[in-house]
Amino acid sequence: MPIINIQTELKKLVNPVQAQNLSRFFKTGPGQYGEGDKFLGLKVPQIRVVAKKFVHLDFVDLQNLLNSPYHEFRLAALLVLVQKYNLADKSEQKRIFNFYLKNSKNVNNWDLVDLSADRIMGPYLEDKERSLLYKLVKSNNLWERRIAVLTTFWFIKNNDFADSLRLARILLDDQHDLIHKAVGWMLREIGKRNVALLEVFLKKYYQVMPRTMLRYAIERFPEKIRQRYLKGLI
Repeated sequence: MPIINIQTELKKLVNPVQAQNLSRFFKTGPGQYGEGDKFLGLKVPQIRVVAKKFVHLDFVDLQNLLNSPYHEFRLAALLVLVQKYNLADKSEQKRIFNFYLKNSKNVNNWDLVDLSADRIMGPYLEDKERSLLYKLVKSNNLWERRIAVLTTFWFIKNNDFADSLRLARILLDDQHDLIHKAVGWMLREIGKRNVALLEVFLKKYYQVMPRTMLRYAIERFPEKIRQRYLKGLI
């Protein structure tokens, strides 16, 4: 069966030392954001190579992978979904989008979100209304909030910044560091394309935004200007 085959392919690459390192890196201890996540010790390029062989996995097999306690199995499923989305017609893209959304709570670490949300949610919502993002961004689930933010990366790449900025405003009071980093990252990406627009946003909100969010947003600024923001002198 295909599900057994892809699991077998991935298990051939098990690296116990790397698995321990990844468990620490992705904060899997009690009370941490990745609590209980299990690792085989694979690197993303290795998983990509395997996933490319299984683009024709059906949704039953993909669901089984997404239900797995192993991080790499879930990531493989998401990489297959991205491939399937890129090859699909409009009807199948809608099915993939709905499947992804149904499994949002299985997209439950920051790399899983970052390697999938803007590649599935982004293109699907590009020409549609986006109220879903404003529902997700108010979720109690950390990963759904990050999915909302990262989805807008697709829009940013197409010079559409409005939703990214609106979500950033909503999340100024968010308590989680992974959201601060995600929002700051998106603000930095806006700045790469329209620094004047980023500066307008920052001058209005930089004194109240979380420090990590600000640091990410101004990372590419000249050092003198960056220090002025950090010292509250703008």
